[in-house]
Amino acid sequence: MTMRTTATTALRTCVGVAILALGVTAFAESGARPRIVCSTTQTANLALQIVGDDMEVVCILGPGVNPHVYQPVPGDSRLVETAALCLQNGLHLEGKNWMQTLARDNGNKPLVTCTDGVQPLDLEYEGQTVKDPHAWFDPRNAAIYLNNILAAVIKIDPAGAARYRSRTDLYLQQLRALDAWIVKQVSLVPVERRILVTSHDAFNYFAARYGFKVRSPVGWSTGSEIGGGMTPARRRLVVQSVRDFKVPAIFVETSVNPKMIRQIAEEAGVRVGGELYSDAMGEAGSAGETYLGMMRENTLQVVTALAGTR
Repeated sequence: MTMRTTATTALRTCVGVAILALGVTAFAESGARPRIVCSTTQTANLALQIVGDDMEVVCILGPGVNPHVYQPVPGDSRLVETAALCLQNGLHLEGKNWMQTLARDNGNKPLVTCTDGVQPLDLEYEGQTVKDPHAWFDPRNAAIYLNNILAAVIKIDPAGAARYRSRTDLYLQQLRALDAWIVKQVSLVPVERRILVTSHDAFNYFAARYGFKVRSPVGWSTGSEIGGGMTPARRRLVVQSVRDFKVPAIFVETSVNPKMIRQIAEEAGVRVGGELYSDAMGEAGSAGETYLGMMRENTLQVVTALAGTR
């Protein structure tokens, strides 16, 4: 690292701290709670576990919204302008880095990338090898998200550090319990049946952690219309690939259109094992409205369908 690079890094650090301090001062003077604006439902829910009622957590994306294809609207800019801190998943989950752009263009807001420190898996996408952004599907990575958020929150409100650390400690224990519970549940699925066929490659971290093979049929993507523009020949190839996987069930996802997937499952002669929460969590009041609930319900869907218990 050169002296110039070191000086630049130091300057950026000082500027970031100064922005955080100014944001806290402004909120304190107004009597309002500091606002954290998050890109995705997962990052928002994890932030809420840390800050409780001490800060306001707002999410740009709603339940079931696909971050890969999301296009920001003017209201998003107005929301980010009010933020003391912004959070994004990173690893290009937010298509075209839209959260980074919003933070930069609306007051150069402090932005935490929650996947910093995660060991990313590789993913084949449109003929290229990219880093898989769906890291939260391994609870051990969710713990990394949590610690990254904690560090930023303490910078905003050092006086509340003890409360934020206590909440984080409790949630880390819950993540460890979740991980152990998933291991136990997955043990009910015979090894040869641990093949997870889904709409798109969102579950590689889950598969790597719990001993599944992941398959995503040819032609399926993260677009809003799975199979959009698919030719009859390509459709036949997709159907045959599903048959070749020799699985009792395949899964649709709550954040992508299930119509084409259900049709392909019917043509391939396999059952749809249920909907999995993928790029976004569930609606308020649903079983998947929290990170723990999302992971619990996904695990139960997969295990009951592949273990032959329903």
